[in-house]
Amino acid sequence: MSTTKKENSCLSYKGFPIVRAGDIIYYGNLSDKVIIMMQILEKSKNQDLELSTKISIQLQYTDPDLKARDRVIKSSIKSGFYTAIDLANIWLERALAGK
Repeated sequence: MSTTKKENSCLSYKGFPIVRAGDIIYYGNLSDKVIIMMQILEKSKNQDLELSTKISIQLQYTDPDLKARDRVIKSSIKSGFYTAIDLANIWLERALAGK
């Protein structure tokens, strides 16, 4: 009996991986020159479900030699996770395409 491990077992959206650590969500590949960092600022409860209602989005360079404030290229605050992830995807694709 052989055990196979799933490749790409992480969550992804439109071809980019999503990793969550508490209220911080990273979107994109760390090996690329830029990545998106989203921070959940506010949450609301809807029955048994907790929803993110306010999210900070930052397009950042992944260069570890830069200071944290120098890494930020763009930032915005959006209402709701789906609005935030859609904007994040547009920023990430444009930055990686060199636009």
